[in-house]
Amino acid sequence: MLLFVGLGNPGKAYSANRHNIGFMAIDAIAREYGAPAFRARFQGLTSEITLSGEKIVLLKPETYMNESGRSVSDAVHFYKIDASRVIVFHDELDLAPGKVRVKKGGGNAGHNGLKSITQHITNDYRRVRIGIGHPGIKDMVRHYVLGDFSKTESAWVETLCLSIAVNAPLLAKGEDENFQNKIFHAMETAGLAKDGLF
Repeated sequence: MLLFVGLGNPGKAYSANRHNIGFMAIDAIAREYGAPAFRARFQGLTSEITLSGEKIVLLKPETYMNESGRSVSDAVHFYKIDASRVIVFHDELDLAPGKVRVKKGGGNAGHNGLKSITQHITNDYRRVRIGIGHPGIKDMVRHYVLGDFSKTESAWVETLCLSIAVNAPLLAKGEDENFQNKIFHAMETAGLAKDGLF
């Protein structure tokens, strides 16, 4: 069993924020594989699917970003799984928009959602880092991540989230590098890699 966690803030006011691209990725996965409606559980919203013969629990914490670890910890303890069975989808300032990298462990790069999860379950989980770019000025970061994607950006966001969903079985099988490559090629095929996103 694996736990796929998308990070974001709950509520309509935040739904289109750059900070919520983790939620968007989980929603895309749920749609792609016909997941049952999300229900309230573990201080969040959950659903379940099967990928590559593996049961996947989808979780969107409703604790707000900075307390995401409480929700993740509840699920981890309920299912009695190790942190290494958790995959967290989150926005990444240090990657160009549309770029995706998977890594295990490491620092939190100032991301409060990751910081909270690490405090609760250690940092031995995998992260799907979804690039949103950096505003260029540190003082603008909060405004930037809590700002909505523009109409122009929505094209690559939609394509990227769909590609993450389509290729999610590779994550379930532990083929992280293949997953990254497939997404890059999907973005390239869509003509988005030529727009300075990579």
